[in-house]
Amino acid sequence: MKRILVTNDDGIDSRGLQLLAEAMQSLGDVYIIAPSDEMSAISHALTLHAPLQYKKVDNRKFRIYGTPSDCVYLGVFNIMKNKPDLIVSGINSGPNMGDDITYSGTVAAAIEGTLLEIPSIAFSLFGNPPSKYEQVLPYCRSIGAKILEEGLPKNTLLNVNFPDEPIRGMKITRLGRRKYKQYVDEIKNPRGKTYYWIGGDQPEWEKIENSDYQVVNNGYVSVTPLHLDLTDYAFLDKLNKWDFKIQ
Repeated sequence: MKRILVTNDDGIDSRGLQLLAEAMQSLGDVYIIAPSDEMSAISHALTLHAPLQYKKVDNRKFRIYGTPSDCVYLGVFNIMKNKPDLIVSGINSGPNMGDDITYSGTVAAAIEGTLLEIPSIAFSLFGNPPSKYEQVLPYCRSIGAKILEEGLPKNTLLNVNFPDEPIRGMKITRLGRRKYKQYVDEIKNPRGKTYYWIGGDQPEWEKIENSDYQVVNNGYVSVTPLHLDLTDYAFLDKLNKWDFKIQ
């Protein structure tokens, strides 16, 4: 029987996590190992300077007092003892497309699984709650089953985004690019001390053919393969010719 680790960054009590775990039940033994609280935009943080704790909720459900990456690491090396056959992260409430994958705890959990050489998938749903999770579950199950059958190349994970509307089909995509109008609000509290709130308006997306944003915005499921090697190979030769003139 295949073993599947299910995690997320919205917290163990999120509806998307529960439904994703249920969708995976037909594919193998499911272990829910997820953060106690919401960890959105935590990226790939690991807890290295404080002790980690977890609580066993039931036989295959564990509440981790840490980050999504902590959940994967602790799940693989302590809770499950042996490597799972598949890691699925999500279903995130909100999209994880384009540049935003660098912030995403949902995608980071799948990255951690990939670093541990376990086939891993991140699932996210476009739109605002209440989200239409039920319509995407057959796609989650189908994609998970295919990865269990075929595997994934080394250092590669899948980032899957769903439209929050009737689904027209599924397409293989590349990452998009977005432009935020960034700002930082400076606010005084009642005692006169200053604090700051990082924010941004709705992003503007570049018009890139077959990008994740374009596809999802047109009602399709976006499936983007991501690779862990971030080396800019096109720039390597030019960089090798630079004279840095070390004094």
